[in-house]
Amino acid sequence: MELQDKVVVITGGSGGIGRAMAKAFLQEGAKGICLADLDGNMTKQVALELDPSGERCIGMQCDVTSQSDIQSLADTTKAEFGPIDLFCSNAGAGAGGLLTEAEDAIWQNQWELHVMSHLYAARAVLPDMISRGSGYLLNTASAAGLLAAIGSGPYTVTKAAAVKLAEFISITHGEEGIKVSVLCPQGVNTAMAPKSKGDGQTDGIIEPEALAEVVVETIREERFYVLPHPEVKEYVRRKGEDVDRWLHGMRRLRKQSIEESSG
Repeated sequence: MELQDKVVVITGGSGGIGRAMAKAFLQEGAKGICLADLDGNMTKQVALELDPSGERCIGMQCDVTSQSDIQSLADTTKAEFGPIDLFCSNAGAGAGGLLTEAEDAIWQNQWELHVMSHLYAARAVLPDMISRGSGYLLNTASAAGLLAAIGSGPYTVTKAAAVKLAEFISITHGEEGIKVSVLCPQGVNTAMAPKSKGDGQTDGIIEPEALAEVVVETIREERFYVLPHPEVKEYVRRKGEDVDRWLHGMRRLRKQSIEESSG
């Protein structure tokens, strides 16, 4: 899909990956972009920075863990720019802790933020997209969802669920003209940048702008995986070939990471 003249929604749009994608999409000629984030004032400011005219980019407040907020976001975008062509469900947050350390509230919050938000987005836009026979969902997950972030159980597990949900949507609605991509980066230079190799620094930290270029390319080619760190594809292949060997390697990486952080 080409982004020229398309209407786009981006959650988690007040900075980092969301802001970089909006900038790239505007450069590609998007007709209108609605940015959304918890801090509505900041999001509106970012929208004005990207589009001083206010004609092609607007910002609004949205809690993506609220289905009604997501529906209002979709309705506002449609009223402002027309039918939504691309919904980028991008909002997310890190959370540390292992199985016994992370409280239930952390697990629940990560589930709502990384899984239910994508489901709410799909529910909000799919009926209209299916009736038109075209539409695109871009869900931000993480390389942790394909592999693991060894310092965070809640983050790893919910990001894996995000990947599986994207797969399910593609399987279920692909024949109805719905395209789906899932963004799975390692370290990106944002407020969520990983602090150790085990949590995503394995192949270096990239800038959000570089990631956005890969997103544009992947959407143009309508591929499922968006892999700003191309090494991840090889890691996933190795994991699929011998999961026991992969688990052994991840245990070694975890041990190394612990030793480095304690030394």
